[in-house]
Amino acid sequence: KRIDSLFRIVPSFQKVGKAGYHPGIQTMERFDDYLGNPHRKFKTIHVAGTNGKGSVSSMLASVLMGLGYKVGLYTSPHLVDFRERIKVDGEMVPQEFVYGFLKEYRERFVEIGASFFEITTALAFAYFASCEVDVAVIECGLGGRLDSTNIITPELAIITNIGLDHCDHLGFSLEEIAGEKAGIIKSGVPVVIGERGEVGDVFSKKAQEVGALIFFAEEEVLKEVMQG
Repeated sequence: KRIDSLFRIVPSFQKVGKAGYHPGIQTMERFDDYLGNPHRKFKTIHVAGTNGKGSVSSMLASVLMGLGYKVGLYTSPHLVDFRERIKVDGEMVPQEFVYGFLKEYRERFVEIGASFFEITTALAFAYFASCEVDVAVIECGLGGRLDSTNIITPELAIITNIGLDHCDHLGFSLEEIAGEKAGIIKSGVPVVIGERGEVGDVFSKKAQEVGALIFFAEEEVLKEVMQG
């Protein structure tokens, strides 16, 4: 029940729409600074896209765990339990950690006007840092460029297939939406794109602008097949 206090204090996007969404990462950066920048204490993989980002994130976490790494996984939304969003090696964040975080920082995130997703993201980063994970797979919540998770500089960025989603926030064309998702592409960080489709040039242009290696997954698979 105490976890429900998070839902009561601030609105969540899936419950109230625009009132639960804060475009921009400034508030997230302020809160993260206040916490001592926990996101810098572990490596990350950033996953954005319209279709398949959740399953890609979960599969990546499983593969990394299989290789012997201690792995954090941050996804949204949850189905039954809020704690499904934040896992380490497949185990949900303990209730005690969530309670403690909310109690300790409640006044601060109310003071700065943090959104539900910003609080949840900060909670995830703090938990992963406390667990000393080797790597965390971080799924974007909405878009990419202005998403709270975009304060990270990952080892790898992944953008799954693009479709028309959250148009009132991201744009009413595939090109506009792809441009928002492309906001997670950063200098020197390789990026894997699910499919080129009709927006491949948007990603290629962004990667060229910032100096990032770009790979289109479907073409890489085709190369492997052709090389036998």
